[in-house]
Formats: sequence, structure tokens, C-alpha cells
Amino acid sequence: MNAIVFLVPVALGLAGIFLYLFLRAVKDGQFDDLDDPPRRILQDD
Repeated sequence: MNAIVFLVPVALGLAGIFLYLFLRAVKDGQFDDLDDPPRRILQDD
């Protein structure tokens, strides 16, 4: 029982941190253009 009391808040805290980091990455536009970078590798400049 003591382990559950310790691990549940730790798991919720980690989930909150990852959710914050994901939302920040979405807001910064990191996931906006997923098609052009793979095509850019194949193009000759």
C-alpha cells in the first residue's frame, strides 16, 4: 500500500511534465511540416 501511495503521485507528475512538454512543442510549431523534410533529403541542390 505504501508503494501505491508513493508511485501514483510520481506517475501523475511525470505524465503532467510530458503533457506540458508535448503541448509546448505543438505550440512552437515543431509538428507543422512533416512532409517536406523527407522530400528535401532526396532533392539535389
